[in-house]
Amino acid sequence: MFRLAVLLICTYTLIAQTRAEALRKMEQAMGPFPKLDRKRGLAVRRLSTQDAGSYTKTRLTYEPEPGRKVYAWLLVPKSGGRHPAALCLHQTTRIGKDEPVGEGPKDNLHYARELAEQGWVVLAPDYPSFGEDKTDFEKEVYGRGYRSGTMYGIVNHTRGIDLLAGHPRVDRRRIAAIGHSLGGHNALFVAAFDDRIRAVVTSCGFTSFAKYYGGNLKGWTSPRYMPRIAEVYGNSPAKVPFDFTDVLAAIAPRAVFVNAPRRDSNFEVSGVDDVANAVRPRFPEGRLIVEHPEAEHDFPPAIRRQAYQFLNSLRD
Repeated sequence: MFRLAVLLICTYTLIAQTRAEALRKMEQAMGPFPKLDRKRGLAVRRLSTQDAGSYTKTRLTYEPEPGRKVYAWLLVPKSGGRHPAALCLHQTTRIGKDEPVGEGPKDNLHYARELAEQGWVVLAPDYPSFGEDKTDFEKEVYGRGYRSGTMYGIVNHTRGIDLLAGHPRVDRRRIAAIGHSLGGHNALFVAAFDDRIRAVVTSCGFTSFAKYYGGNLKGWTSPRYMPRIAEVYGNSPAKVPFDFTDVLAAIAPRAVFVNAPRRDSNFEVSGVDDVANAVRPRFPEGRLIVEHPEAEHDFPPAIRRQAYQFLNSLRD
């Protein structure tokens, strides 16, 4: 028994060291994760509420830090008791948070609505500069001392987890993050920094930097993302201090479901497998699932069903 206890302690220490090192490497490109005043309230303001059948749909704002706000939808089942909760992050789309809650024309990306219909409490926020968000990156992001739009988004999202964790209808032991494309990698990024997120579903969200458009990382360098990748690391995959192996290593041994379609022109599929194969030993059996549907940059119905089954099967 004593030897087993020592082994468990050593294993936990190794995992913690791995995560700390992975986060340090990510912060070199993203900038440091700031110290947040968790005792400060989120100043939630409810703007409107709709009856959506089996759940209510509330448009609200919350304040991740003093002087700024995030617009979001909160979907809460009408049935009693505590429910699992999901942070649902949208793709690159003008309508932002409206798409995952079912207000856009792409049915395959209505995962927030579908989870709410299955009894999940859902928070779907706007990413900076989408939907109702009018973030001035020069003034409100870099002017506040952030080094990247990515880290600014991580703070918005981890404070969104604060909102979910504090909701009286949420089972704090069952909080997940899910997203497609832009939302697919942002779900991974916030989960890396916030271990309250017990599971992630990432759809069309990443590939290895070496196989992202043949190693041309310009797409990652806009103010919305990580300008330091160009300014400091010269758009070179060999010089960028982290890769998605580090992101997944920071999440392990929690659960990750990956949708990586074979014809995704944004995120080359063999690079997804390179990442997954490198980190697979860090995950317990069944906790890292990678699916390759015959599709383009999409989240097909059969894969969404598998993803929901994956989330619903997790109990710790």
